[in-house]
Amino acid sequence: MAIDYDRLMARPFPERRHSYTRQDSILYALGLGLGADPVDPAQLQFVYEDGLKAFPTMAVVLGYPGFWMREADTGIDWVRVVHGEQRLTLHAPVPPEGTVIGRTRISHLIDKGPGHGALVIQERTVTDAATGTLIATIDHTTFCRADGGFGGPKVEAPVPHRLPETAPDCHCDIATLPQAALIYRLAGDDNPLHADPAVARAAGYPQPILHGLATYGVAAQAVLKTFCGMDPARLRAFDLRFSAPVFPGETVRTEMWRAGDTVSFRARVLERDSVVLNNGRAIIA
Repeated sequence: MAIDYDRLMARPFPERRHSYTRQDSILYALGLGLGADPVDPAQLQFVYEDGLKAFPTMAVVLGYPGFWMREADTGIDWVRVVHGEQRLTLHAPVPPEGTVIGRTRISHLIDKGPGHGALVIQERTVTDAATGTLIATIDHTTFCRADGGFGGPKVEAPVPHRLPETAPDCHCDIATLPQAALIYRLAGDDNPLHADPAVARAAGYPQPILHGLATYGVAAQAVLKTFCGMDPARLRAFDLRFSAPVFPGETVRTEMWRAGDTVSFRARVLERDSVVLNNGRAIIA
């Protein structure tokens, strides 16, 4: 079954009412490797209940509609999909516990042509259920590697942020845990690509890969540590493109350039000298 453009663009997503606890916030942070230094107060604020704060990129897992691309009526070969880009705008701090409403729609469906795949861009807003406060707006781009050639109107993909051509101003190295994907998937992304070796091999990988959004959070940790004194309230936006997978246990080096309130960045894994995140842009206060 191929993608039906009109049907997929009109796909309804029920509002997702998502209640989460302080333990959920701690588990999310542990999945990013926070707490690796258990006596560092800057890390403990995200993994210890006394004075707990939610790590700001936790917004990307709140109100998530689930891995709906596995459903047969989408026409998507879900085993071949990969996370392409992620954009996050934070309108308010993420509470460490509470109930939020996630509202999702497909904003773009882009056919790159036969043999070249397709892009599905979902937009999600996350709102505090008690106060109505808009917490975050999230754009999630999925690259469907096997699904090009279905037709549909000509739509241009969003233009990625351009990195400076000079050497980075600084870098920050953060090691991931060998079990990082198994921890991170408990935050709500249960795609077996990140846990089941057989599924990973079917997708062309030698072993399960780390969630793109886990690497995303690792890079955000590097930006906060380098420029924001690990103050989560100072992160206002965090956008990037995923360019290669990370295997759990690898070390992620985030290379950064700062110009005013904008931090441009990319990340590479040291073990393979492979760029895994590219075209990054963070807005900080």
